[in-house]
Amino acid sequence: MRMTTLGQGLFAIAAASLAILSLAYGDFGWGAQSVLAGVPWRQAWVYASALMLLAAGVGLCFPRTALPGVLTIGAYQLIGAALSVPLILAKPLGVDAWYPFCEALTPLAAAWILYAALRRQSQTPALPIDSAGAVRTAQVLFGLTCVFYGFSHFLYADYTAGMVPAWLPGHLGFAYFTGLGHAAAGLAIIVATLPRLAAILEATMMSLFGLLVWVPSFFAHPRPAWATQPEHQWSELVVNVVLAASAWVVASSFVTRSTTPPR
Repeated sequence: MRMTTLGQGLFAIAAASLAILSLAYGDFGWGAQSVLAGVPWRQAWVYASALMLLAAGVGLCFPRTALPGVLTIGAYQLIGAALSVPLILAKPLGVDAWYPFCEALTPLAAAWILYAALRRQSQTPALPIDSAGAVRTAQVLFGLTCVFYGFSHFLYADYTAGMVPAWLPGHLGFAYFTGLGHAAAGLAIIVATLPRLAAILEATMMSLFGLLVWVPSFFAHPRPAWATQPEHQWSELVVNVVLAASAWVVASSFVTRSTTPPR
């Protein structure tokens, strides 16, 4: 299976998972839900946006609806990023204020890259948003979010260490190691030094987080201290799926750039 197809399929699953989570818990899938606490007809907006996102994820699986599907997903994440800006302005030095923004920016960058790839495949007239320079901008934005994730691992090392599976030794060491991995991958993508390898390693690491941390947490007895609420467990798992799928999309973009002439 080509990496582009793999990334597109995973991205569709990620979008559908986020929509189902929103429908199941009756809340927006963004990390800045509190900003919309007083919006009129809030629940109607929650379900309408979730159904639209679900339809977009399904649409991404079919050639004729893939482009509008990825555009819808990108718009959804763009709104999520915009909603996080007031939190950043209120607390610009707070890592917790930047987290919702970065968790929306990561899939937004992936949607941008996937949109450009789909337009190239459809042989439609070129637009500035799907040029080689635009794709490179999206790759750099993704790299910056990876650096942020790495920084947060160091800043919250004890919390991150608590998520390391019990059967692994040196939990704090793994927290620092994964933080360094995030940062190194992000920097490599930003400066274009072995960016394809860096993106693949980042995608693999994010995928392993889900397989080794979030999925096992559902079967642990007693539950870990950081997984005391089912809603929290599911939301963290879904966010992990979204980030990992985004990373695979970014990794695929470095493959296609070597075989497709710039436009």
